[in-house]
Amino acid sequence: MSIFLLKLRSLLYDVAGIDAPILEQMAYKGAISAIITTVITEVLRQGYAGLNLLGIVLLKYFDPVPEKKDPLPPIGNRTILRDSVGRIVERIRKREITAVEVVQTFIDRINEVNERLTCVVDHRFDEAIEEAEKIDRMVKETNLSEEELKEKYPLLGVPFTIKDFFSVKGLRHTTGLHYRKDIVATEDAEIVQILREKGAIPIGVTNVPELCMWWESVNTVYGRSKNPYDTRHITGGSSGGEASIQGAAGSGFGIGSDIGGSIRMPAFFCGVYGHKPTYGLITNHGQEPKLEGRLEEFLTTGPIVRHPEDLSLLFDIMVADKKDKLVPVPDMRKLKIFYMEDDGGFPWSSPVDKEIKNAMHKALKYFEIKYGIVPQNARISKLYHSLEIWANGMSGAESPPFCEMLTLQTSTVNPFWEMIKYMFNKSPHTIPALLLGIAEKIAAVTKTWPRHKEMIDMGYALAKDIQELLGEDGIMLYPTHPSPAPRHNQPLFRPGDFSYCAIFNVLGVPVTQVPLGLSSKGLPLGIQVIGGMNSDLLTINIAKEIRESSFGGWIPPCHDL
Repeated sequence: MSIFLLKLRSLLYDVAGIDAPILEQMAYKGAISAIITTVITEVLRQGYAGLNLLGIVLLKYFDPVPEKKDPLPPIGNRTILRDSVGRIVERIRKREITAVEVVQTFIDRINEVNERLTCVVDHRFDEAIEEAEKIDRMVKETNLSEEELKEKYPLLGVPFTIKDFFSVKGLRHTTGLHYRKDIVATEDAEIVQILREKGAIPIGVTNVPELCMWWESVNTVYGRSKNPYDTRHITGGSSGGEASIQGAAGSGFGIGSDIGGSIRMPAFFCGVYGHKPTYGLITNHGQEPKLEGRLEEFLTTGPIVRHPEDLSLLFDIMVADKKDKLVPVPDMRKLKIFYMEDDGGFPWSSPVDKEIKNAMHKALKYFEIKYGIVPQNARISKLYHSLEIWANGMSGAESPPFCEMLTLQTSTVNPFWEMIKYMFNKSPHTIPALLLGIAEKIAAVTKTWPRHKEMIDMGYALAKDIQELLGEDGIMLYPTHPSPAPRHNQPLFRPGDFSYCAIFNVLGVPVTQVPLGLSSKGLPLGIQVIGGMNSDLLTINIAKEIRESSFGGWIPPCHDL
């Protein structure tokens, strides 16, 4: 046998046209390189796990949380708070309820929960009531039929909130930045105008992290937002205040934006639906700070809601005149369904929680039983590099430096000096913003390294791979985040976990976050549904399908279930 193996080796060398000693030397170097890579990867993985453990210990002693939950007041028999947007509008059209009743009910709910959650940070309650009164008079006096009202005003009388990244005339427009705390918007963002024209009523703006660039919503202007299912846990970011008020049933619907998971992660943590549209379908005009270059390609505007049918209703309105770009929903029995349980084990992201994996497989089983679709493991190896691809894409984009944006571009922040000031409670900035400023300084150096271009190119290649895999009749299920909502401040010790969402901003594809019940600790579970370019209607339709199962959908975070 040994003689046979030696001859086989010799034959392979001959076929390759390489002298045996040279090939053996190449193999030796390759083996050494593989060993070094494995060792470094394992060191990074253990270091990340150690950082998380350090955070748990430090937070336990320096930032302790109450032992018990502080539950929200029950919804009770207020059906308006449980109804979908479409159902509320129907009841107003049929004069079963008035717009004033609807608006007042949501105002009352905000007043009940906001002290606990810190989610709505500025409001226009009086103006909203006045606008609702005008709608009621119009409904009473109009010559339009119910169908004509539905066609012209599909959001008739429904109050909504929107993250403090968009301008709402008359409300403070801070983006969570200390230097913007006194700025009041003089006009509505374009998406606010579109929604108003369809009969919706803005009632408030919601909390965000500083400059909307972190995945916990905390800033020095308004403070920290809290999770409606357990106030000891985060809401996510940057649309964290919005997801929190939606989960708490404090607004008819919400609008967020997403550049690295900013709609989907908060929606996941707060047990609601969120949709990141295909790049370019919905206007971003009226957001601050204004993004330029490729960063604008990563950024999308989308809805956050409690009911999947509201995703359809709002998305149809928000895309305005770009409906012709959308791919129609294919025959469900011919659908291709793929999945991945994790990113392949990247060392700077946490392992995916078992309960999240189990929830995903329940959803897969549902489609297998109902439609006979056998799911396939996508095994996309490039997703392993999600964090690197997104980070290099962000740092390589043409946009004003983050450290300049922290000063309204009047100067630049020295994050190292600000960190020292922070220790003495003298800095107007948050720790996450300063750490991002430091990361930006490091990224400026690494942009000249070969690895930077390699990751940029890999991002383009991955976008092509995903599109070829999914096409117009395929979806992929993928974790929204490795775990249910962490405790407050834990993201500082698990900084790379957002990459499960962020990668899809680079790829530009539509993604819908779908709630899948609660964990054993009472925190929301969920999953991302990814589609090919312009397949937004398909991913939203999948959200509706899953809601029909016994385990999907919004569950009120109160004890009156």
